[in-house]
Amino acid sequence: MAGVIEELHYWPRVVALPTNTSQDCVNIRSPYGEELYSLNVSTEGDVTTAVQAARVAQRTWATRSLRERAKVILAFHDLVLANKSELLDLIQWETGKPRRDANEELLDVTLNARYYARHLGALKDRRHSGAFPLLISAIERHVPLGVVGIIAPWNYPLTLAVSDALPALLAGNGVVLKPDPLTSVTALYVIDLLYQAGLPRELFGVVIGDGAQLGTPLINQVDFLMFTGSTKVGRIVAAQCGERLIGSALELGGKNAMIIRADADIEKAAEIATRACFGNTGQLCISIERLYVHDSIEQEFLNAFIRRTRAMTYQGSVGWGGSYGPLISPVHAARVMAFITDAREKGATVHAGGELSGDATIAPTILTGVAENMNVCREETFGPVVSVSSYSSDAQAIELANDSEYGLNASVISRDKKRALSIAKQLKAGTVNINEGYATAWSTLGSPMGGFGASGLGRRHGLAGIVQYTESQTIATQNALGFGPPFGLSDEKWGNLLTTSLGLMKRIGWR
Repeated sequence: MAGVIEELHYWPRVVALPTNTSQDCVNIRSPYGEELYSLNVSTEGDVTTAVQAARVAQRTWATRSLRERAKVILAFHDLVLANKSELLDLIQWETGKPRRDANEELLDVTLNARYYARHLGALKDRRHSGAFPLLISAIERHVPLGVVGIIAPWNYPLTLAVSDALPALLAGNGVVLKPDPLTSVTALYVIDLLYQAGLPRELFGVVIGDGAQLGTPLINQVDFLMFTGSTKVGRIVAAQCGERLIGSALELGGKNAMIIRADADIEKAAEIATRACFGNTGQLCISIERLYVHDSIEQEFLNAFIRRTRAMTYQGSVGWGGSYGPLISPVHAARVMAFITDAREKGATVHAGGELSGDATIAPTILTGVAENMNVCREETFGPVVSVSSYSSDAQAIELANDSEYGLNASVISRDKKRALSIAKQLKAGTVNINEGYATAWSTLGSPMGGFGASGLGRRHGLAGIVQYTESQTIATQNALGFGPPFGLSDEKWGNLLTTSLGLMKRIGWR
């Protein structure tokens, strides 16, 4: 089946997909409506082939120095920037997202590549002193796990295809990726750039297909799993990893809250909220779905927020321009509309959006009067829908924001940064942004990012985001004497000498 992407000049460069034995194909249509391409669907045998190839290649890759590995990733960084236009086109064709949101992905990948390639100190051997100075020395090593499996969703096909893979590769591992079938070509294209940068082809394999068919075979063969997706599926993935006693990192759902204090600049708060709620057309796990506004400014803020939301423009084609696009598919759009319809029928007020246009377009939607009996109250919508409620005190706002099983992201908007920081420390969320929605915490790559509660396990970014792809090994050497009594001393005299030495070490400040 010929499609739009197959007709573009960059299609022949998408060569990262391993040879498949399956005759089944997946036909992909763009959210814009055009037929894009068809790809062979991988089998369980293809998963085995990809993992085995990565395992063999990993043994050689792990012997290369950190500097050599970093050189490949920095070359990849440059190739991503050099191929910016084609990458942005692919992301838009596959996801329907505005180009400004696609550009965020490109920025994310290059920032991650540069950060990890230049912050490898956590992987270097570290020396530790033993219990007794000079008598004992130890080396802490970080040993690659082997092959890391990555199951990535459709909403950020560039970022989630490689931003987690980069630290895994730098740590000396092989990788097998299962991207979402809806956004496979973006993943294939960017991995081809890694090959061009010098990464051994067998080291990074790709399998195409649904998680229901390929997820379990992948988990059953890899040494660590990175999963980004829903909490429902994440629980299944965690159980499967636990059964095999392999590590996993899971970034799952969120019902993220923003607190807007009485002292906030209302127009600025409305601008921040518009981006935080409707970026990527709301299809973002760290986007804001609950706004809590101080009752003294509620109406003024709501007026400004509605005005800005209604001014957002639709983008229905590749290129720069609009501020929201179609949802990924008619199926997902119907799911999001079900939340809106349920809320409206149970008494919520729709101030903007709230209607389905075409097969998969929902304009940014603002709800008030959301109550506990509405599905949108607690469930993640993963679409351009936000509920606005009021509060009367900081303590109440904190209580409302924390009243969720999720704990992925949160935000506090206030001119009083000291008070905002105090509130942020009381919020049950893995990341909290002050005077921004999500971008500030996400882009601070030196800090770990992940969720509390039902929002996941493990972390990406920061030193935690690379060390998790290793096993810590300690090699300790007894340089002199030993733990047994020397010089013919009795156990009692030797024991007293050891305890006396410990007391002396404390007095002289020895750690």
